[in-house]
Amino acid sequence: MEEIINYIKTWLLYGSADEAQNVGYTADEREWAKYKLVIVPNGHLGKDIVDPDLRAPRVEQWSPADAPDKVVNVVRTDLIYNTFFFISRAEELINDKRDEHGRFLAAYSILGKRNRLMVPTLDEYARLVTKALGLPLPPSGFAHIYLTHDIDTIAHYRHVRGALGGIWRGEWRQVLRSWKDIHSDPAYTFPWLVDQDRRVPLAESIYFVKHSFGKGYDYPQYNHRGHDARQLRRFLEWNKATIGWHSSYYGTGSIERRTSHTNELAIHRSHYLRCSIEQMRKLIELGVTDDFTMGFSDRAGFRLQTTRSVLWIDPERMQLTELVLHPLMIMDRTLSEERYMGLDQDEAAYVCQQLIDKVRMHNGDLCLLWHNDSIKTDTYHRALYHQLINELSH
Repeated sequence: MEEIINYIKTWLLYGSADEAQNVGYTADEREWAKYKLVIVPNGHLGKDIVDPDLRAPRVEQWSPADAPDKVVNVVRTDLIYNTFFFISRAEELINDKRDEHGRFLAAYSILGKRNRLMVPTLDEYARLVTKALGLPLPPSGFAHIYLTHDIDTIAHYRHVRGALGGIWRGEWRQVLRSWKDIHSDPAYTFPWLVDQDRRVPLAESIYFVKHSFGKGYDYPQYNHRGHDARQLRRFLEWNKATIGWHSSYYGTGSIERRTSHTNELAIHRSHYLRCSIEQMRKLIELGVTDDFTMGFSDRAGFRLQTTRSVLWIDPERMQLTELVLHPLMIMDRTLSEERYMGLDQDEAAYVCQQLIDKVRMHNGDLCLLWHNDSIKTDTYHRALYHQLINELSH
């Protein structure tokens, strides 16, 4: 338990372990004089899970009776428990509602119900704690920018089922062009994505590759050892992109079939953004160090209530793990699909700008997800992504 508390205190102070020693976490007033700042616990950490108090915390001043000149800042909102609640995803232990894909949606969360998704509450806690200790805040800007792309399909028409479907719909000319040259396939938008991403020099581009069997919700599939996939891999690596693992809709059971490229073991995102406590434990067993799944599929915003990466805390075992969770703020399909937010381009651009501004203000990690097959000419996602890249390039 002490390890978790110390980690949270240090994380709230932007990694300063030395300053974290000046923060007490106790309700015993006899101990308060030892610290510059005291956070009063609510008694739930490590015992039970309840919804956090999301009212804005206040800093009070307290002085011991025997030393009235000494002033200690006191916060009676349990910032430690609240931080644990969100970065561990403990809420999903006490709320068992899931959609048809087994996902915990924003609509079920207290964040969606209380309209808190656009506010990175934990970063606001970090600013409060930092100021209470008289420390400087980090400058505005981006600590990291992750431009990520899930490769659900490389091409629409270069596999038998896709080609037959195209011919049946009367798209045989497009099928022939695709078979002749993959660059003519409407889903093969990688050169455009690479050109866009390189306009943000400090960004890291990550492409998540599927290694599933292509059945059910994993369809369509591509042979990651086939000619098209190997050519794409060489193209992406030549352009300094990072390759990650896009795990199957049906879980991580076929891990041994995943890849011969061991560097892909470290970086992961789950198909359909499906995740659970059991899955995160499995990822740790498999050697995954960084997970980029942590966004809600039905709403853009801050699922982890922070703009910064965090170590996952197992909320059942109360263990601090080495799995780094990278918050995902914006996914293309979340913005446009009617079953999710159903926004037009102007509305989507406004939401994206609000989130980007929050990340910039808190010196956080911006993470976007754009699928290569979402930027065809019949959607606004190409124009919107170009607009966001213009913003980030400056």
